[in-house]
Amino acid sequence: MKDPLSAIRDGWKLTLKEEILLIIRLSLPAILAQLSSVIMQYIDASMVGHLGANASASIGLVSSTTWLVGGILTAAAMGFSVCVAHRIGAKDEEGARTIVKWGLNCTVAVSLVIMVIGVLVSPKLPVWMGGDVAIRKDASAYFLVYALSIPFRELLLTSQGMIQSSGNIRVPSILNVAMCALDVVFNALLIPRFGVMGAALGTAFSFVIIALVMLYILVVKSPALHLAGRKKKTRTKFSDFASNELPTALKIAIPVAIDNIIMGFAYVAFTRIVSPFGTVSVAANSFSITAESLCYMPGFGIGVAATTIVGQCIGAKRKDLGKRLGWMAVILGMLIMGVSGALMWLFAPYMIGILSPDDEIRMLGTQILRIEAFAEPFYGASIVAAGVFRGAGETMLSSVLNLLSVWVVRIPMAYFLGARYGLKGAWIAMCTELCVRGILFLVRLCLWNTKNKKAI
Repeated sequence: MKDPLSAIRDGWKLTLKEEILLIIRLSLPAILAQLSSVIMQYIDASMVGHLGANASASIGLVSSTTWLVGGILTAAAMGFSVCVAHRIGAKDEEGARTIVKWGLNCTVAVSLVIMVIGVLVSPKLPVWMGGDVAIRKDASAYFLVYALSIPFRELLLTSQGMIQSSGNIRVPSILNVAMCALDVVFNALLIPRFGVMGAALGTAFSFVIIALVMLYILVVKSPALHLAGRKKKTRTKFSDFASNELPTALKIAIPVAIDNIIMGFAYVAFTRIVSPFGTVSVAANSFSITAESLCYMPGFGIGVAATTIVGQCIGAKRKDLGKRLGWMAVILGMLIMGVSGALMWLFAPYMIGILSPDDEIRMLGTQILRIEAFAEPFYGASIVAAGVFRGAGETMLSSVLNLLSVWVVRIPMAYFLGARYGLKGAWIAMCTELCVRGILFLVRLCLWNTKNKKAI
């Protein structure tokens, strides 16, 4: 079967084996794409880490802010991508192309505004984050380059999401691997010359190139979504789009944006709690988050597949099938991340050792990674379940659960335990919160009822 999702759109009855194979077939390239993204972060961190603890800490200081911005960009792209999945599931390719045309315009406009704000705050951000004077200059330069690349990051996220929502997860995955390779080349050329800024430039150049290629694939080569070269052009006016499609996209995107902003500020608050512990703790915290992401990115890959599958099920008015496939994806995510958590506990010294030669950083990083390993299965449940609900267009309650989990559990516990046990105490709080979050999402999935809901 060339398009594995055609069975959903055509109303076929799937056997259990076919359902499992469908999830795995879509998950594998998405997992590969997510892992390549993390490997790119690993490359940056490793190359910068060998410049010294200060260089590592300068990136770690602003990394929580880049996550905050990235979360907003992701939300904007996601709102339109899920709408594309629903239209494709309903076999409405003309409607899907309308979303592609105006969705690209809207997301790029939003990203330009965010870019300007990022450029303006970059000189003061390291001061607001409580960074040591020795690392502020590099931190500011790193964030400035990141801010300038924001429109291309958004273009990549939107184009990639729309292509994936049409059922093509393989091509975006290949392009993400190519971006990782480009990052290696650019970093090797630029970090020796420009230090921390070289790492930012290498990543930015990689995003620019792959974003343009991804856009070309979307508007020229995508069988279902391409806009160029069509005999019948997509002529929908923006006023029609704004009244019909935009409200649905915003209904999905705004809760996700709020969720990501809440999480982003939580990461900023967590970094602010950690920063007084010293340069070694800031660097160990940053490196350990990068190392841990190797373990949880498979969960995000399965979540991407779940969003696509459930989105097309909703569009095809096969909601019960969407719920069943969603559960199967969550179980798969928990199993894979349980295994990855065990591997992280075992190989923690080597994972940190690749990133930094500093003995203090390596020892502290190993300790906190082994604390976090116990939370991975529950974290997997929350990641994939969130992908399921995004595909269904139900994002508000997910945001509420994240809000409660992070701000009621993680931040107060991190402040309390961090004051007594330093960075290890803060990561105990993080581990506890991820377990609580996973349980909340599993309970919500049990209570989720897809019957009698109007398809979006």
